[in-house]
Amino acid sequence: MLGVLPHVAAAQEAEEEAGVRGAACPTPLGSYRYRKLRANGASLMFDVDVFPFAVTEELAEWKESTQRTRQWFSLAEAAALVDEDDLRDLMRSFGPGEFRAAASRFDMFNTVAKTTGVSAMFAWFQRLLPEQGDFFTMFEAHAATLVAGSDALSRLVQGGPDMADHIKEIIEREHEADNIIRTVLQTVRRTFLTPFDRSAIISLISAMDDAIDQMQQTAGAVDLYEVTAFDQEMKDMAAIIRDGARVTAEAMPLLRNISKNGVRLHELTERLVRMEGHADEIHAAGLKRLFAEHGKKNTLHFIVSREIYQHLERVVDRLEDVANEIDGLVIDHA
Repeated sequence: MLGVLPHVAAAQEAEEEAGVRGAACPTPLGSYRYRKLRANGASLMFDVDVFPFAVTEELAEWKESTQRTRQWFSLAEAAALVDEDDLRDLMRSFGPGEFRAAASRFDMFNTVAKTTGVSAMFAWFQRLLPEQGDFFTMFEAHAATLVAGSDALSRLVQGGPDMADHIKEIIEREHEADNIIRTVLQTVRRTFLTPFDRSAIISLISAMDDAIDQMQQTAGAVDLYEVTAFDQEMKDMAAIIRDGARVTAEAMPLLRNISKNGVRLHELTERLVRMEGHADEIHAAGLKRLFAEHGKKNTLHFIVSREIYQHLERVVDRLEDVANEIDGLVIDHA
């Protein structure tokens, strides 16, 4: 709410949604992040501050009383009902008995023991053993960012009033991908046993990361030059990118058993290569038409549109690089 202090806005939301009034402390307990799906299809990250609120009055009727029911829970019960881990810990930390546990949630031995189901002492011993990083899960997570980023890119080139949200989502997805590749590179260095050659792991995740980097650069160019209308050829290339990301996401789980899935992996990489060739044809046709219509009459429009075409082509090229890396793994291991 513009011009309203955050804790005051939180109190107003509490009255509108839950029908309660009271005193909101201006010092937040903490904050957490969650992804929210907007009506326009964009899925964006939101930072949420959580404020303590002392209820002094419960209203019999309130703004959203027909949409929601009000019910009281203990802290433990309430925390168990929310999906966000950070919010759950914040709620638990509000109770004095749980504060120490929440404050030490990143304790190494206890965390390993909790996630593995073994004793803390054995978890400590397990830390001394050679590690085998879960690269497949990280490949699949990165592919998921490709799919989400390409989906936002395909919405972006449709134009309309929600372009800023789509640009923002692409940037956020690229940041998520950066975090994943950083984890992969760190894991490669400290892992004793790897499923593939270390250089092959780095090459594959780097090719995927280059693809979403190019998506971000495409969105950046659209934002920089304030492009609001897109040629049909641009939309077609974005559609190829979207399907290429889907194919990549389908391929990643198959890498867990290359010898069994080699044939299917080769089919998927062939499709990526064919899509890259088709995108080249669309790119050439789009540039030819663009030059015929604007090359002499509106040079600036031609230059800006040509740059958008080039960024889109580079995304497709990077997806072809992913296909080549997968083919290399199939040749080596299938």
